[in-house]
Amino acid sequence: MISTAMAAPSSRPCVLLVDDEPLVLRALARCLRPLGLTLLTAENGEQALEHLANAPVDLVLTDSMMPGMDGAELLRQVQERYPHCLRMMLTGQADLGATIRAINEGHLYRYIAKPWHDDELRQVLEQALAHQQTERERLRLERLTLVQNRELADLNATLEERVEARTEELREVADMLDLAYAELKGSYVTATRVFSRLITLRLPRTLQTNAQVIDLLKAYAEAHGFDDEFTRHLTMAGALYNLGKLGWEDRQLTTPSEGLFASDREAYQRYPVTGETLLMALDTLDDTARIIRHHRERWNGSGYPDHLKGEEIPAGARLLALAVDFIELQRGMILPRRVSRDDALALLQRLAGRVYDPELCQTFVTLCIEQAPDLGLRGQDVLAVGTLGLEAGMVLARDLHSETGMLLLNEGKELTARLIERLMNFEAMEKTRFQLVVHRSQGGPA
Repeated sequence: MISTAMAAPSSRPCVLLVDDEPLVLRALARCLRPLGLTLLTAENGEQALEHLANAPVDLVLTDSMMPGMDGAELLRQVQERYPHCLRMMLTGQADLGATIRAINEGHLYRYIAKPWHDDELRQVLEQALAHQQTERERLRLERLTLVQNRELADLNATLEERVEARTEELREVADMLDLAYAELKGSYVTATRVFSRLITLRLPRTLQTNAQVIDLLKAYAEAHGFDDEFTRHLTMAGALYNLGKLGWEDRQLTTPSEGLFASDREAYQRYPVTGETLLMALDTLDDTARIIRHHRERWNGSGYPDHLKGEEIPAGARLLALAVDFIELQRGMILPRRVSRDDALALLQRLAGRVYDPELCQTFVTLCIEQAPDLGLRGQDVLAVGTLGLEAGMVLARDLHSETGMLLLNEGKELTARLIERLMNFEAMEKTRFQLVVHRSQGGPA
C-alpha cells in the first residue's frame, strides 16, 4: 500500500523512502521529520515508481535488499527515467553485490550502512539536497545564459543594422562637410552660409530663427551707421549663434530653454562656448566667435560662460542677445508658450538693466516698433501693431490669418471700431494675440 508519512508544501524538498519493512519506514520518517521535508513512503519498487510518476521527487532513499525489485534495480530505473533525482541506498554488510550494482547501474550518489546514526543520516541528506539545489541553480543559470546569449545575438544583429544606417548618415554628413571645407578655402562668407544651412536643417521649421535674427541685426547696423567689418561679423554671428546646438538631440532642440533641467541645462549653458570652439580654426571669424561666446552674458553679471558684467560684454554680443531673445520668445523657444510680438518687446524692456544693456535695449525696441525688420517690412511705409494700438480708419497692408491659417481679413481692408472690437473678442476667445501690419500713411501713427 502506498502511503504518505507527512504532507508539506511542494516548495519543500521531497524525499521518497523505500523499504519492505514498515517499522524501518516509520523509523526513517521519524528521523528525518525535523528537516521539514515532504516525505513519501513505499514498501516496494513498484509503489516507489508509481510515486515518482505522480509527483516530483528530489531524492530516493531505498533499502538494498527487497523482495521482487531490489534496491539496485529500482535505482537503475530511477536513473534512467528521472536522472535529476538523487539516489541513495541503505545497505547491510551482506549487500555488497547489490551496492556495487547500484553504484554501477543506478549511479548511486551515496550509500549508508545499516544500522544508521540519526544525526549522520540527517546530515548526509541535507548535504545531498544542498548539492542538488546548487546543481539545479547552475543548470538554470546555464539555460538563462543561453537565452540571454540568443537575445544578445539578436540585439547585435539589430545593432549592426543601426550602425550601418548611422554610418551612412555620417557619410552623408562627411560629404556635406567636405563640400563646406572646399567652400571655406574660397570664402569664409560662403562657409557661414553653409553652417547656417546645416543648423537650419537640424531645426523644425517653426524654430528656424536665423533669417529673422539676421534681418534685425542688419537693420540695426544700418540705422546706427556701423562699419562694414563690424556689420559683417555681427550678421555672421546671427547666422551661426546656435552652431553649438548641432550635436544636440531633437528633444533638447525642441524644449524651451527655461524648461531644461540637469544635464540638458548644462548643455544649454555650454552651447555658446561650443559654437566659439567650432569656429576657432577660422582665423577670419575670431570676432564672430567672440560675439557668439558672450551673447548669453547678462548686464548684471549673472549670465554665462564668463559672468561678464555691463560694458565688459562685447557690444555685438549685447545686441545679438536682444535679437535672439526677441525672436525666440515669439517662437516658444524660451518660455513654454509663445509670446506675442508686443509682449516680447515689453518683456525686453522690463529686463533692461538686469539682462540687457538698458540704452541698447531701448534703441532696439524703437527700431522694432518703427521699422519691424523681423517682419520683412524694413523700408516700407507700414507699421506693425497689436489690437490695442489699432484705430478706426487704419488700412491693412497684409492679410491677417489665425494661428490655424484661416484668413481673417484681406490686405486693403479698412478697420472700423466694430471690426477692432471683434478682433479683440476673438483674441480673448482663442487666447492668442494678433500682430497687424497697417499702412502708416492711412491712419497709422506718424
